[in-house]
Amino acid sequence: MRNVWEFASTQRIVFGPGSINQLTEIVAELHAKSVFIITDPGIKKAGILDKVTAALDGSDLKIEIFADAQAEPSIEVALGCYEFAKSKLDTDVIIGLGGGSAIDLAKVTALLMAHGGNPRDYFGEFKVPGPVAPMIAIPTTAGTGSEVTSVAVVTDTENQLKVGISDNYLRPTVALLDPELTVGLPPYVTACTGIDALSHAIEAYTAKPFSSVAATGKILFQGSQPVSDALAIQAIELIAENLVLAVRQGTNLEARSNMLLASMLAGMAFSNAGTALSHALGYPIGGLVHSPHGEVTGLMMPYVMDFNASVVPDKMIKIAQAFGVQTTQMSKHDAAKSAGEAILQLLKDIGLPTNLNQIGIKEENLDEIGRKTLGIERLVRNNPRVPTEKDLIELVRKAY
Repeated sequence: MRNVWEFASTQRIVFGPGSINQLTEIVAELHAKSVFIITDPGIKKAGILDKVTAALDGSDLKIEIFADAQAEPSIEVALGCYEFAKSKLDTDVIIGLGGGSAIDLAKVTALLMAHGGNPRDYFGEFKVPGPVAPMIAIPTTAGTGSEVTSVAVVTDTENQLKVGISDNYLRPTVALLDPELTVGLPPYVTACTGIDALSHAIEAYTAKPFSSVAATGKILFQGSQPVSDALAIQAIELIAENLVLAVRQGTNLEARSNMLLASMLAGMAFSNAGTALSHALGYPIGGLVHSPHGEVTGLMMPYVMDFNASVVPDKMIKIAQAFGVQTTQMSKHDAAKSAGEAILQLLKDIGLPTNLNQIGIKEENLDEIGRKTLGIERLVRNNPRVPTEKDLIELVRKAY
């Protein structure tokens, strides 16, 4: 039994419409003379990069830009970005601008700038030997929460695997969240990233209690604990109230602001408590189809919640109530089950798939998905209900 829990977070959070205009001041407080901005072609094309560089106008900073970040960046791209940074200037501060992939690439680059080597040297948990280069994370999507998390994901193309580097040293120095930068996000991307944030919040909230996680020694994903619970339920409530609105009214700044706040809160929660079965299922499913990560984990959430409802009924009831379900006249069993039904309806409301066959999974893939998921022990052990291989195969078949 584990008796002690910890909570770690980003050192500083700056949040609000127009907060990008504080960037020069923030960089100055980090005593930087040069910055290296890492972003992707879409952010550059959308004019968001120009807004960031404009916020730095008038400073004496040397600015270099790497605008070739890709979704789920490969080891090769990470090494290329690192070499580019080394060749251009003595980088004082790295700015990650974009979705989770661009910020993850910034994290890996900051790591290599400080300690050298290859990303493979740091795969797993607690492999980072010390602080990384100072980093400012500026998210342009409300989804991954990478601006406050301890995880960076890269793709090992040689072995065809997505691999994580997980360490509290990877948390950005500053998270700068300006909701105005998310206003141009298309409805489908808004839906996928928003449901990703919801998956983070629900799995952190319903994770096995920290005292019951079957692991010895130091672990990053500790299970649910009081601080992560408070952050997660707040994120769930914000998403319940704002995701449909953000998808259908993309220029609604209040909805965008609330979604960006929810994504950040969910990131703070799950990077301490951890994610669980929906994310574990996402690995083998993601290896078979090219659907966005959020779409996959969101699709699986209602079925995982139904599976877990009998073990964490009180928390499931609070989730249902956050989505406006009137549970007072229901039995406890039915009220707990209604949480998964609410998420299933949300997926329909925002136009995302609700069955695996809709994203290209074949019936012959189902048993393999169940078997492979059981092997992702770091996430499965966090699930409140311990699954067997048979349970997982049945769950996947229900989702098909």
